[in-house]
Amino acid sequence: MLELAILGFLRDTPLHGYGLRKRLTALIGHVRPVAESTLYPALKRMETAGLLARATEPGAAAAPRHVLTLTEDGERELRRRLGTPERLDITDENRWFTLLAFLRHLEDPAAQAAVLLRRLAFLEEPSSFFLDGDRPLRAEELDDPFRRGILTVARATGRAETAWLRETVAALGTGATASGR
Repeated sequence: MLELAILGFLRDTPLHGYGLRKRLTALIGHVRPVAESTLYPALKRMETAGLLARATEPGAAAAPRHVLTLTEDGERELRRRLGTPERLDITDENRWFTLLAFLRHLEDPAAQAAVLLRRLAFLEEPSSFFLDGDRPLRAEELDDPFRRGILTVARATGRAETAWLRETVAALGTGATASGR
């Protein structure tokens, strides 16, 4: 999730470390804090792998700043991750939101629609946070108001996301269809 966000933000614009960290924190920091001890080793690994480049520019106060840019390999890696996301990128809400934040960089509408359809298929799978044996429980079946609340909120969120996914796939005009309900 962190590397995808780094690639995406650097695709948007070259950034120095502090500016990148601020953007990362705004997008994913509420879920997983972005510490310098996590960010800078990731940047170093990505630079070593040829996904980003670092250039020194004069700073505003006197100290030089290291500005990060995406390389051609980094651009290809971003498109690969966006076009063929791992299952967890589709099923985990936080990873999904990170993917979705940069999906516009996958410029082919059919490829964008294919990713959205994978999320839609996941949302249409029967599921619950709570089971009776192997059978998923519905909110109406629970006496616990807090667990019922979890399922009620999840159902409403799922319906809203499903409607948005169908609308967006249709708007992409790729001929892809959202089957089912």
